[in-house]
Amino acid sequence: MPKVLSSQFPVLSKTQVLGRLAGAATRGLTLRARFSRRTENWELRTIFLLCVIFLAGLACAQQIDVAAGGSILESPKPNTASQAYIPPADSGGVFAGGSLQYLSENYRGLNIEGAFRSKEGLYNGYQYFRPVLYDANWVYAHRFAPKFRGDFMAGIGGETLIFYQKTASCGYGNGCRTYLNDNHFLFHLGFGLRYRAFHNMFVRPEVHYYFIPNNFEFHSDHVLRAGASIGYTFGGSYEKKRPVPPSPKQ
Repeated sequence: MPKVLSSQFPVLSKTQVLGRLAGAATRGLTLRARFSRRTENWELRTIFLLCVIFLAGLACAQQIDVAAGGSILESPKPNTASQAYIPPADSGGVFAGGSLQYLSENYRGLNIEGAFRSKEGLYNGYQYFRPVLYDANWVYAHRFAPKFRGDFMAGIGGETLIFYQKTASCGYGNGCRTYLNDNHFLFHLGFGLRYRAFHNMFVRPEVHYYFIPNNFEFHSDHVLRAGASIGYTFGGSYEKKRPVPPSPKQ
């Protein structure tokens, strides 16, 4: 048997051995991370697919309405001719918004919605701002006719006031106050008259009343929003088949 001389193999120092071991460990961790990412992506895809299947089944069994639209905001104005820097009315501007509504077979369900001012307003001619309204509601639907349905809503939510940079100068002798972003709790009542225009498409004129306690940035705690939405209904085939409920006897 031929003898193998030690000179035929390079002699590695401790530093070189540790370096090679570290390199091997790094390559192993890299492969492990790639495999984990692939596994994680596969798991996320599976979870997403199951969620889609679940929501599709829920939509077929019940009714889900998705809508988007526009509205305007109105609120009482201060009845004074004072030139002081007083809170203005919480009104003006065009609001864009949307809603998501779930309705069961007994015509009761849940509704979440939100609206924001599409263009910044000018607070007392001094500071730009944008209000955002959002709420969650219990909803009751009543069919007035085969294509007409009323949605009655009551719930709670919040108002977020986003204030931006101020203008160059203040036009009030007693000075102008600069506001920061703020949030307020609110109570909400709403009504929408839904008309099924074409298959699952519907149009809904609607009106919303907000009571916002301690809405000190504006003149009044009472705010009204009126507008209209266009939406689409997923599921809810029972609505087309179920007869109109009789009116209560006087």
